[in-house]
Amino acid sequence: MSHPMNAVLNQWKAAFDGHQPDAMADLFTPDTLFQGFGPVVLVGRAAVRDYYEAVAADRSADVTVLHTYSLGKDLAGGFADVTFSDPSGWEVKVHMSLVLQHADDRWMIRQYHVSPVATPS
Repeated sequence: MSHPMNAVLNQWKAAFDGHQPDAMADLFTPDTLFQGFGPVVLVGRAAVRDYYEAVAADRSADVTVLHTYSLGKDLAGGFADVTFSDPSGWEVKVHMSLVLQHADDRWMIRQYHVSPVATPS
């Protein structure tokens, strides 16, 4: 059986690549904690939706799951490397960590954090 991190990130990628902020927000718990590129930790689906609405529509994400774990039957998580890019050649690589919660018969993102990957100078 596949780890829930794989399925959730497949859904996340499809919604991100399709610039679907409502679908993105629906992947998160109602009280999610979200740390994206900005300096402020966001709380809740509405904040997540607004965050993704502001992302340029032509951006896409390449996701590689690195490690997964489970904490009982209703909590799981893991780490991934993600490369965000657009057709102009813009690219940013990040490390992503997620905590997932199983509720309402599905897995949702409870906590989301990305940090830029340092590039050698």
